Amino acid sequence: MSMDTDSKLATLSSRLGIAAVVLLVLGPMLCQLGVAPMRGFGVFAIGLIFGLAALVLGTVGLWLTRASAGRAGRGRALTGSGLGILVFAIVATAASPGRDVPPINDITTDTADPPEFIAAAEIPANRERDLAYPGPEFAEQQRAGYPDLVSQRLERPPVQALADVRAAAERLGWVVAAEDPTTGHLEATDTTRFFRFVDDVVVRVRPDGSGSIVDIRSKSRDGRGDLGANAARIRALQGSL
Repeated sequence: MSMDTDSKLATLSSRLGIAAVVLLVLGPMLCQLGVAPMRGFGVFAIGLIFGLAALVLGTVGLWLTRASAGRAGRGRALTGSGLGILVFAIVATAASPGRDVPPINDITTDTADPPEFIAAAEIPANRERDLAYPGPEFAEQQRAGYPDLVSQRLERPPVQALADVRAAAERLGWVVAAEDPTTGHLEATDTTRFFRFVDDVVVRVRPDGSGSIVDIRSKSRDGRGDLGANAARIRALQGSL
């Protein structure tokens, strides 16, 4: 292999590494500016692919430009492989909280009788989506992955409990979409921080003696796994109550 070819390989790896970092940052930025979440995430995903390519080509370039080979381009190969490692380190760190959670995106405190989405089913963004609970397969994975998520009992009547649910949801930054005190039903949406994915939440409050039983369901609109986001959302609401 000639010096020119070696130099081109090293140059390509460094350019891919730089592009990977740019796309990794650009994806979330586009979402913040109003671009559809899946498109912004697509840009981010392309950045990951570029990062992998930079790492592979940079590693090959390092071998081709080793001292004994006497070939040019080692600095560019180092740049490409280094940026590739950086990209994957950033992504691995961001994804680490969801490393050991089940690959599901519909979580509820009552898998036997989950709260149903009513208002969410009527909005344009959900008209092509099936909002029915997926069933036993998800329930089994949830029980194994999130054994702590169970119905919550509050020592207050349902009307007060629902009012407290609304107040807690608003403190968490959710947007309340529907509320019916007569049935103890509340629906809201929560928008994720970086890619601005909108997830749906429904809360059901039922009387239980002198108190209330509160059940929560949180569902992502996109993807299959959620890296634990829906479970974290439910825990946040329960903690606020």
